[in-house]
Amino acid sequence: MSELSNEYRELVARLRATFDSGRTRPLKWRRAQLDAMQRMLSENEPAIAKALHDDLAKPAQEVVLGETSLVYSEIRHARSRIERWSRRRPVPTPPVAQPGRSFIQPEPLGVALIIGAWNYPIQLVLAPLIPAIAAGNCAVLKPSEVTPNASGVLAELVPKYLDRDAFAVVEGAVPETTALLEQKWDHIFYTGGAAVGRIVMKAAAEHLTPVTLELGGKSPAIIDRGADLKSAARRLAWGTTLNAGQTCIAPDYVLVSPE
Repeated sequence: MSELSNEYRELVARLRATFDSGRTRPLKWRRAQLDAMQRMLSENEPAIAKALHDDLAKPAQEVVLGETSLVYSEIRHARSRIERWSRRRPVPTPPVAQPGRSFIQPEPLGVALIIGAWNYPIQLVLAPLIPAIAAGNCAVLKPSEVTPNASGVLAELVPKYLDRDAFAVVEGAVPETTALLEQKWDHIFYTGGAAVGRIVMKAAAEHLTPVTLELGGKSPAIIDRGADLKSAARRLAWGTTLNAGQTCIAPDYVLVSPE
C-alpha cells in the first residue's frame, strides 16, 4: 500500500469516526454547515473571482453567473427543505406484515468522495457537497488539478469555515485521485468525462460503493415552427459560448422543422 493510500485511509477513518459519533445527524449542525458555506462564498468573493480569472480567465460576471450564484441557490433550496427531506414518512403496510406499521426514514450514508471538474471548479465541487451536508454526511473534496488556483482557494477556505472533523480537501492529480479511489467510501460523486468515469465506477465496484456520475453528453436545442428565430439564435449563441463553450449542457446541435 502506497504512502498516499495510507494517508488517505487515516483521513477517511477520521471522518468516519466523526460520522459514527452522531455529530452530523442533528439538523442544527447541518444548517450551521450550510450557513457557513454561504458565508465562505460571500466573504471571499474577490479571492474566488481572482482564482478563477488566474486559472481560466473567467470574467467576474461569469464567476457569479456560472459558479457562485448557483451554489447560493442550492444552499437556499436545501436550507428550506432540509427538515422535510429528513422527516419520517409513513407508507402503506402490506397485508402480510399487518398489524405492523411501515415508514421510510431517510438516513445519511456516511463519508462521501466528491471529485470535481475543471470547467466549473468551484460550483462542481461545492454544489454536490450541499446535499451531502443536508443529508448529514461527511465528505472529502477533490478539486481539479487543472485549475490549481481554484483548488488552492477551496483547500484554504473549507477548513476555515466548515467542520474540520467532517470535511477535508485533497489537492493533487492522478496519483492522489488514484489513492483516494482505493479507499472505501459510502458514496462517490464524480463530474467529468466518460473515460475517467469508467475508472471511478470500476474502483467503486471493489467496495460496492454507490456512484453518481455526471458525464455530460449531447445537448440538442429544439426550435419549432412558432419560434422567434432571431431571439432563438441569440440565445443559442449565448448558451454555446458561455464559459468559452466548456459547459456540459451547451447546445451541440439544433433540431428544426423543415420549413
